[in-house]
Amino acid sequence: MTTVGFIGLGIMGGPMAVNLAKAGFDVLGYDVTPARNDLLVQAGGQAAVDIAEVVQKADIVVTMVRDSADVETVALGEQGILANARPGQLYIDMSSISPMTARDVAEAAGPLGVRVLDAPVSGGEAGAIEGSLSIMVGGRAEDFEAARPVLEVVGATVVHVGPHGAGQTVKAANQLIVAGTIELVAEAIVFLEAYRVDTEAAVRVLAGGLAGNRILDRKAAGMLARRFEPGFRIDLHHKDMGIVTSAARAAGVVIPLGSAVAQLIAALKAQGDGGLDHSALLKLVEQLSGRPSA
Repeated sequence: MTTVGFIGLGIMGGPMAVNLAKAGFDVLGYDVTPARNDLLVQAGGQAAVDIAEVVQKADIVVTMVRDSADVETVALGEQGILANARPGQLYIDMSSISPMTARDVAEAAGPLGVRVLDAPVSGGEAGAIEGSLSIMVGGRAEDFEAARPVLEVVGATVVHVGPHGAGQTVKAANQLIVAGTIELVAEAIVFLEAYRVDTEAAVRVLAGGLAGNRILDRKAAGMLARRFEPGFRIDLHHKDMGIVTSAARAAGVVIPLGSAVAQLIAALKAQGDGGLDHSALLKLVEQLSGRPSA
C-alpha cells in the first residue's frame, strides 16, 4: 500500500486527503491547525505530529498550502520536506503559487534526488469534495506517470502541461479566466435586476447558450441569493491575481481586462471582504452602480 503524506488539510486539502484515504491509500496528514485532522482520521487516515514525520513515513508527499511563502517554508525550511526527504521520493505541490517558486523548489530538490511536480488544481471546494478537480501538472513526464494514480483519485481532468513551473503558469491563466468570468456574471446579474427580469429564469437560459460557463452553473445561485460563504476566498484570488499580473509583466504580455479585475478584487479585499467567496465581486458591482444590495 502506498503511503501518501498530505500537508495542509484546509478547505481544499482536507477533502482531497479524505478521498485518497477512501480510495485505499494509507494517508498520513498534517496541518498547523490540529482540528483539521479529524475528518481525515474519521475516513481512516492518520494524523502526524509534524512535517518531518509525514516525510519520513510517506512514499509520496503532497502539499496544499496557502501561498508561495508557505511552500518555501514547508518545502525548504530547516525542518521541512527536503530536509527530511530521501532520494527517489516524490513530492507533489498542489498549492497555487508563483511559477518561479515552483521552479526554485524543483531546483533545490534535484541534487537531493527528490522528484518534484507542481500540480495546482481548479474546481473549488465542490471539486475537492467530489474528486472532480482539474489538475495541471508541471515536471518530468516520468514523474507525472508515477503520480498519476494519486492525482486521478482527486481529479477528473489530469494533464501534464510541461516542465517545472508549467503547472503554475497554467493555473495563473485559469485564475485570470475565472476572475474575469465572475466579474462579467456579476455585472450581468446587476444589469438584469435593474430591469426587473426574472433572474433565475435568465440564468437558466444563459447557461444553456453560448454564454454558458461553470461560473453560471456553480456560482450564480449563491450570487442571486447573496450567499458568499467561501468556497474560494477573495483573499486567495487576490493573491493569485498578483501572480498572474506579475508573470504577465515579466513576459511582456498585456492583460488589460485581467488587470482591471485584479484591481476590483483588491478593492473588495481593502473594504474588508477578503474572507468572502470570490463571487462577492457582485457586491462591488452593486456598489459602483449605486444600487442597494438586493
